[in-house]
Amino acid sequence: MHREIIRSTPLWRRQYSRHDCTKSGMRGMIVGRVKLFFSFTHDGVTYPCALVDRFSRMGRGPDNFTGMWKIKPEVMVTGRRRTRIQSVEHIDTIYRAAHLLPVFGDGPLPLDFHFSYSLDSFNAYYVNKYADHHANEIVF
Repeated sequence: MHREIIRSTPLWRRQYSRHDCTKSGMRGMIVGRVKLFFSFTHDGVTYPCALVDRFSRMGRGPDNFTGMWKIKPEVMVTGRRRTRIQSVEHIDTIYRAAHLLPVFGDGPLPLDFHFSYSLDSFNAYYVNKYADHHANEIVF
């Protein structure tokens, strides 16, 4: 039996926020980063939801060198301001967690760079299909 936990918490280890990523496959589905879990009730029905930062695919297929899909944050540009696009998704539409690897540039990271800023600091990411056998079956 397989069980997976997706987390979203403003404080992890009493210091850093932790927002796990959700992944609903690649072709025809989106990759997102869960920022908040919440629910609301309308006409006596409770709807469990998640606030998700959206990512979009780069290219029509996996990267030729790594074999992994590249994604980038979806952003809206207003003048000089860039804002990440977010959406509210029903929990039932989240398929599984994804492991994102930053696409590093040519230069080194600053010495004081902290891992907790990884999903906010890079312009592109790889969806790691080698994280486990379930990811390898979905991210093709």
